[in-house]
Amino acid sequence: MANSLVSIQIIPKTKNGEEVIPYVDEAIKVIDESGVRYEVHSLETTMEGDFTKLMAIVKKMNDRMVEMGSKNVISQVKILYQPDGISMDQLTEKYR
Repeated sequence: MANSLVSIQIIPKTKNGEEVIPYVDEAIKVIDESGVRYEVHSLETTMEGDFTKLMAIVKKMNDRMVEMGSKNVISQVKILYQPDGISMDQLTEKYR
């Protein structure tokens, strides 16, 4: 069972003021390719899984932004670490 939820909003500084959406799409692609469960929301994406693995994904997302030409990247991250297990569904089931 997953022990963490990590929500991330990634804000890359783009080359020459380019549109940021293609960069965000690429960051979400990094998450998708990782195989973890995730949900995309309007202002952030939430991942569910092992804390160490999720933090490695955050690093990979930032690295990918730099590979694409970003001079720097701001990552706003929220973490829920619960060693005995947690899921997105547990937190949102009463709203569905």
